[in-house]
Amino acid sequence: MPHIIVERSFDPPLTQEDLDSVARRVSDCLELYRVNWIRSYLSADRRRMVCEYDAPDAQSVREVQNTAQARFDRVWPAEVMEPS
Repeated sequence: MPHIIVERSFDPPLTQEDLDSVARRVSDCLELYRVNWIRSYLSADRRRMVCEYDAPDAQSVREVQNTAQARFDRVWPAEVMEPS
């Protein structure tokens, strides 16, 4: 399955309550669109987040975000690069 990246930005910074709420809503939608969450990175200032998913395509991840009412800036397919 392709890796799909979701970029998010928050102003004001994301609170823990908001993060928990969005995580629950997104989690409820993943199976419906055959999407698997891999990991997320939240910036130290809580203003930016990058999330990584395995999914059939970028549109499936967009559908998860839209159904869960999770704000996002961009969704794009990515190639995994690792040290040799």
